[in-house]
Amino acid sequence: MTKKYIVRTTALSAALGLALFGTVSFAQSTTGSLFGQAPIVSGETVLIEGSTGISREVSVDAKGRYSAGQLPLGTYTVSLRQGGATVDTRKNISLVVGANTEVSFAQSDATTLSAVSVSAAVTPLIDVTSVDSRTVITADQLTKMPLARNAEAIALLAPGVVTNGGNFTGPTGQQLTSFGGSSASENAYYLNGFNTTDPLRGFGGITLPYGAIDQQEIYTGGYSAQYGRSDGGVINQVGKRGTNDWHFGAQVLWQPAWAAADAKNTYYTQGLPASPVAGNLYDPNSKNKTWVTTVDAYVGGPIIKDKLFFFAAVEAQRSNATTVNSVENTSPETRYTYEQPKWYGKLDWNITDSNILEVTGASNKRSANGSIYDYDYVNRTRGAYIGATDSTKTGGDLYTAKFTSYITDDLTLTALYGKMKTRNYDSPGSYNQDLTYVNGTSSENPALNGGSAITSPQTVQTLYSPDRANHTNNLRIDLTYKIGDHTISAGIDNQNARALAQGSQTSGPGYYWTYGQTDTPDVPLSSGLGVGATSAYPNGADGYYVVKHVANSLASVRSAQRAQYIEDSWQVSDRWLVKIGLRNDQFTDYNANGQAYITQTKPQLAPRLGASWDVNGDSSFKIYANAGRYYLGLPLNPALNAAGAYVSTSQYYTYSGVAADGTPTGLSQMSVPVSANNAFGILPDPKTVTARNLKSENQDEFLLGFTKTAGDSWTYGAKVTRRILRDAIDDYCDLDTVLGKAQSLGYDVTSDSNPVSCWLFNPGTANTFNLVDSAGNYHNVSLSNKELGFDALKRKYYGLETFLEHPFDGTWYAKVDYVFSRSYGNTEGQLRSDLQQTAASTSEDWDNGAIMDNTNGPQSNDHKHQFKLFGYYQLTPEWIVSANLSLVSGAPKTCLGYYGPDQTDPVGYAPSYHWCDGQPSPPGSHGRLPWVRQLDLGATWRPTFGAGKLAFTANIYNVNNGQTETNIYPYSVTAPYTADPKYGLALVRQQPRYVQFGVSYDY
Repeated sequence: MTKKYIVRTTALSAALGLALFGTVSFAQSTTGSLFGQAPIVSGETVLIEGSTGISREVSVDAKGRYSAGQLPLGTYTVSLRQGGATVDTRKNISLVVGANTEVSFAQSDATTLSAVSVSAAVTPLIDVTSVDSRTVITADQLTKMPLARNAEAIALLAPGVVTNGGNFTGPTGQQLTSFGGSSASENAYYLNGFNTTDPLRGFGGITLPYGAIDQQEIYTGGYSAQYGRSDGGVINQVGKRGTNDWHFGAQVLWQPAWAAADAKNTYYTQGLPASPVAGNLYDPNSKNKTWVTTVDAYVGGPIIKDKLFFFAAVEAQRSNATTVNSVENTSPETRYTYEQPKWYGKLDWNITDSNILEVTGASNKRSANGSIYDYDYVNRTRGAYIGATDSTKTGGDLYTAKFTSYITDDLTLTALYGKMKTRNYDSPGSYNQDLTYVNGTSSENPALNGGSAITSPQTVQTLYSPDRANHTNNLRIDLTYKIGDHTISAGIDNQNARALAQGSQTSGPGYYWTYGQTDTPDVPLSSGLGVGATSAYPNGADGYYVVKHVANSLASVRSAQRAQYIEDSWQVSDRWLVKIGLRNDQFTDYNANGQAYITQTKPQLAPRLGASWDVNGDSSFKIYANAGRYYLGLPLNPALNAAGAYVSTSQYYTYSGVAADGTPTGLSQMSVPVSANNAFGILPDPKTVTARNLKSENQDEFLLGFTKTAGDSWTYGAKVTRRILRDAIDDYCDLDTVLGKAQSLGYDVTSDSNPVSCWLFNPGTANTFNLVDSAGNYHNVSLSNKELGFDALKRKYYGLETFLEHPFDGTWYAKVDYVFSRSYGNTEGQLRSDLQQTAASTSEDWDNGAIMDNTNGPQSNDHKHQFKLFGYYQLTPEWIVSANLSLVSGAPKTCLGYYGPDQTDPVGYAPSYHWCDGQPSPPGSHGRLPWVRQLDLGATWRPTFGAGKLAFTANIYNVNNGQTETNIYPYSVTAPYTADPKYGLALVRQQPRYVQFGVSYDY
């Protein structure tokens, strides 16, 4: 281990240095900075030589100050030169991404501000230049701690970051996170400066092979005007690079099935369905088994010493999984093989001492294939082979190039351009287009099926285009100029995204069936949709019915997002730093015909203001504050739904029999095809699909905190965060209300002249809609928030964070933090975690007034208490042990049902209203889910005979085998006054205890 020497910086040297360096904790940065003080000698310079071959020589000014900004991460030697001769040198100076490292020559010292690596018995210093809220995890820490091998698991180390309750996953299956109460689609992902966020739904992004991560930043707030398009958090990964020394290594990891605990079975919680399969058993999770093997390798070094370098890493993970699904699933038992290959490559070319070119390529993919078997749920045994599962391929590749030019000591230019392509390939396995998918078979009439559910041999419900994919390109140009006490930055951030052949359609004959049953056959199933009581139709006296569903949303769409920014980091005095920035975002979205349906090109100004006070003038006590506005553009998905020509209809029947393939026979029609969202397959006029002057989603954030040293080896602090969602975009589907207002104004408008399914609008405020009359004329129709049927939009978050940290001193490292927070209001944001509704504008929120009654309360990402403790201890030169403890209080429970005391269905949303047993049911009124407690332990042995290069590891995850439910089935009834047997059962739980063994060699 390389030892770093640390010293208290004086107020004068810190102030003078800060006035000159060019980067001050820039969010999503890929670089670091050096600055410092030197004895005042005429013609004096500082030579900076990196392990990556970079060499810069900068002048020392008349006051003994020097600085060098935007340096690639790595290890540096910093030399003081007088008259062309080296008179003093500091070696092994490591940079931290986005941080500012002081190397002064008044004493033999070096300081990495905000670093975690310090010498023993020396007070750790604080980065008094930062005004943001972030956590940086280095490659060295990743090798020591027991963490799942993905970016989200690393992000969970940061305070205020929790696993989302909706079980939403990213492009390669990783479970997504929530930052500061925001929904899981409101985060941004970066890889070596390129935005890799999923453009379709905002679900995660392309990330690095675990062994290729140099550093990962987790931003929880306060980032600079250079970056936007997030009102949640930011995950920024910087990959490793080649140096003048050759390095290579390999690792093998095993996660054996025999070392994992059994998952808990799931049982019906509220009676039994009409045709139970295996008594009260719903899902025999204990039969699920997974074996995971991971192999990775890397190599890096010079192609031309001091000039051209490369680094390459590959990772291959294979998972063999057996999953027994619920008794309702048409694929009872599946046996999957998941392949997850990753690779990363980087070329660094030092064209000259003043010009650098970096080229990055990365890939993160996942494929799955398997077999489907029948299953005997009573005897818990596998049955006959049914067919092949879907073949899926997700994830993709990216390529970027970044050019940096140190034009002068005071002027730096950077330009980055990159492209990313991801796939969403899903091809059905043993698919027979002549068979029909059948759902809800446990609700079949037992008098017609012999008392046992008759299932369909069709296992495929939904079909996708084989060309389904997403394409993104991103251009960034940044210019930084230092003048006096100011560092001025300005630039552009442009991004284009395209979704190709996205959406889906119903399999088989173009429809599927769902069986249902009501205990009140004399009560209409849905008055809002015009669906009557089953007893009024043949064979409906006992309340049994069936629904035919048709769905289709295939389309290709695109968006263009533009931004410009300017920012000033101003060293006001020797102890005060002020950061002032302004960002301007523009968003344009296009429908399937290439027509713009959202044009937000007028200025959308996002001011940012931050300040830092070095209280004692020695970097031992910092008070900081930050205020900013953050805009978030819509992902592409709404162009497939509210702005698309999608179909989503249901038609109700009674029946007199069940065929051998599970389909109903002897049908009696109860309704025509109906759609709660008017989704009948007509592409709406792009001039009418959105409310006029639509505002982008935006949020204001305020931070106030302090960080202070305590003694020689500790740092502690506290921070208060306040977030207020000002505007959101969602879909409004109450066609009758808007048309009724237009007709009251004398306009001849009908649903035929305005074939919209839903309007995109700003919920919780007045909106003006553009309607077309029967003669083709446009009319503006304004409705107040009260006329729309809503309360004001509200999502507010506050949090108090405290932490205590002991930086690594060669023996041990630990950090503990506690967050008390509340996320409350009447919307979670773009998603509905409690209902697992997975895309912006496709959740039920804001569709109509009735669905938003009783919605005010703690939202799904509200976790009042979060306690985290992680660290590691070097027992001996050969042995290191580690731990990661997390205690998080549960989210609010949800209970939904039919509307009002009389359990009606006024707008056709069945049991999705915030009413339970005829009583108002706001979020949190039914208590909370249990605490989620997890302890992970790890141990690493580096035997002496391996010269420290060979290592054996063992990690135990979820030592206490807690399997707390994190998402429950929310619907209390299946029909008015008819209890749903599934209400309250666990849909998502903690992963049971499992063990991972590994062996690695690093040279």
